[in-house]
Amino acid sequence: MNKNTPPEEFTGDLDLNKPQTEAAGIAAITASFEHVLRGTNLVRGWKALVNLNQKDGFDCPSCAWPDPDGQRSPIAEYCESGAKAVADEVMTKHTASPVLFQRYSVAELTEKSDLWLGQQGRLTQPLVLRPGATHYVPIDWSEAFGLIADQLNALESPNQAIFYTSGRASNEAAFVYQLFVKMFGTNNMPDCSNMCHESTTVALTETLGLGKATVTYEDYETADVVMIMGQNPGTTAPRMLTPLEEMKRKGGKIIAVNPLHEAGLLAFKYPQSPRDMLLGGEKLADVFLQVRINSDLALLKAMCKLLLEEEKKTPGKVLDQSFIATHTSGYEAFVKSLDQFDLNELAAQCGLSVAQIQEAVDQFKYTPKLVIVWAMGLTQHKNGVATIQELINLLLLKGSIGIKGGGASPIRGHSNVQGDRTMGVWEKPKPELLEALERVFHFSPPQDNGYDAVASVKAMHEGKASVFFGLGGNFAMAVSDTNYTGEALRNCKLTVHVSTKLNRSHLIHGETALILPCLGRTDHDVQASGPQFISCESTTGVVAQSHGILDAVSPHLKSEVAIICQLAKATLNGKSTVDWDSLMGDYDKIRELIGKTIEGFADYNKKVRQPGGFYLPNGPRKREFAKTSDGKAHFTINAPTPHDLQTGELLLMTIRSHDQFNTTVYKNADRYRGVHNERRVVFMHADDIANLGLQARQAVDLHSRYDGVTRTAHRFLVVPYDIPRGCLAAYFPETNVLVPIDQMAEKSHTPISKSIVVRISPSQE
Repeated sequence: MNKNTPPEEFTGDLDLNKPQTEAAGIAAITASFEHVLRGTNLVRGWKALVNLNQKDGFDCPSCAWPDPDGQRSPIAEYCESGAKAVADEVMTKHTASPVLFQRYSVAELTEKSDLWLGQQGRLTQPLVLRPGATHYVPIDWSEAFGLIADQLNALESPNQAIFYTSGRASNEAAFVYQLFVKMFGTNNMPDCSNMCHESTTVALTETLGLGKATVTYEDYETADVVMIMGQNPGTTAPRMLTPLEEMKRKGGKIIAVNPLHEAGLLAFKYPQSPRDMLLGGEKLADVFLQVRINSDLALLKAMCKLLLEEEKKTPGKVLDQSFIATHTSGYEAFVKSLDQFDLNELAAQCGLSVAQIQEAVDQFKYTPKLVIVWAMGLTQHKNGVATIQELINLLLLKGSIGIKGGGASPIRGHSNVQGDRTMGVWEKPKPELLEALERVFHFSPPQDNGYDAVASVKAMHEGKASVFFGLGGNFAMAVSDTNYTGEALRNCKLTVHVSTKLNRSHLIHGETALILPCLGRTDHDVQASGPQFISCESTTGVVAQSHGILDAVSPHLKSEVAIICQLAKATLNGKSTVDWDSLMGDYDKIRELIGKTIEGFADYNKKVRQPGGFYLPNGPRKREFAKTSDGKAHFTINAPTPHDLQTGELLLMTIRSHDQFNTTVYKNADRYRGVHNERRVVFMHADDIANLGLQARQAVDLHSRYDGVTRTAHRFLVVPYDIPRGCLAAYFPETNVLVPIDQMAEKSHTPISKSIVVRISPSQE
């Protein structure tokens, strides 16, 4: 095993069942409560669950799916994934106390699986690994802040430090974090968006002027057609299935586009519906298009061509010519560009027939009430930005932007990843933010762009950066090219992680390493002025408050806000205009400053206290595109780029199992896909298995080769599956090792984790 990668753990007990064809139901309820009760007692667990996503409760630490604007279930406004995430926070039966780190050296912990690491429970005290030491040991908070401050202030340039952010941080924490980092003197603020929806941000900003969804929660229920592309809602955002079921019962249609038949695309059994429990769930997908990996751009272009043909048959009934003329630019050039593409060739690239694509187009050709939903199945390709821009072309043709029941809907994968970006956590800060910071705080923020996630790894690897500070997340496992990333982190003088639980990034460390344990969403947060609440932004741009409701597992935990403010105070040492103690003691004062600095947050303290929160301004939602170069929505010209696979090559996409959230593994299983007791599996078409001379359950190695360098992921068991020929799927982060650090999407620099060219060989181990 390479010291930078997880152990290649075989359970030796792979159990395969038929993939499920229905999401949620009794199995989801059972799994939720089993996970909660495994970590804590019934009273504590139930108190957490009934307050989850309530208007006076706390925001789910899992995905960023929006809460219903109106009535919410008083019993269970959460899904199985949310219950698992909360269970990890409220865990009291096990804690990762100093005793754990006394018992196990870092080398011994490195040999443990990611599942085992996560099962050790909440961190309870700040820990330090000093140069040459073998074990983490406790450290006083004041000493920890002093150590970090000394290292930061000893740098030749602030740009030698990296400040990473996961999507877990609250708006308040994200704001003071970016303020501190800019006052320190750098814009090196990579975040998890760099690795997931950065392609979305770039594509939407260039075409619509705002890198966010144009829909509200109600639009999912009132749409005539929802097209789901490159997203598996049953696992990544299960609560999305509730409004989709409602939409279906009103007569709406669903088009599912995915290389895999996923349970959450096929049918949904609502756990709180007696009808569903007795009679069975609602069928979801009316049309399923099983596309080849990364052929979505060709599919969307074929759909656009077919729409234009339908418009010729029934002029004025298919395209929204008034919207196009009034609100868009580039239409004529876009239409002309379609002539160079042959419809049959586009369909063949997708692995579909023209008739199949026509069947999908027939669902929405006469209605503008079309919502297109997507996630990382579209973003993590070299042409990710172009694919999403082609998706926008389709919506613009239909006039589906800025209407009830229509719009663009990226599904963010972490609970406040969008809010962090809104608060200014970005390596490319907007000029208006920098101007506002200078006006409000009376300092000159750095103007140059900083390092994104990929550039940060390269900078650490090349010795251009030597301090890494991570606010949440599991950076070492989330980024591509696992071994290269590990080497980069080990090059650092200091690595610091603000975390709730133990993860592998704590074990891939610099010369000195710190683990700073923080409060979670479920925990009471009491500061000098009394109990505090935080706020988060959902994927539809709703900002709402979140109140912790349980006592923390340790008195030594600090809030993220407190950690950042105390670090800023120690590092800047009186050289800032900010009263960090005041902000730490009363989060209302942070929100007052946000209201003066960030667009859309005037009267923040008043609006955030409204039940359910408030929607941020969203120009495209009102057919206003003032932030584009010409004040209009832009058609763009994009060309499909088929993968030229050689004999023996296949295209691999990384996926998550149903029993994990991002890099957090809850169980060595994938219930919906019928996989149990093992994660190191590769899903293959039966014909590809036969043609390569392999057998089901055989152990194989996966190899990628880019720029003359071969990377290998060892020992995966072959699982026959319904996936297009020439395509493979396997779980991340185990397969991140195959993705070269410099293979990324054009413009967005998102790693190509969904389209890796690989070869397969029988395992030699």
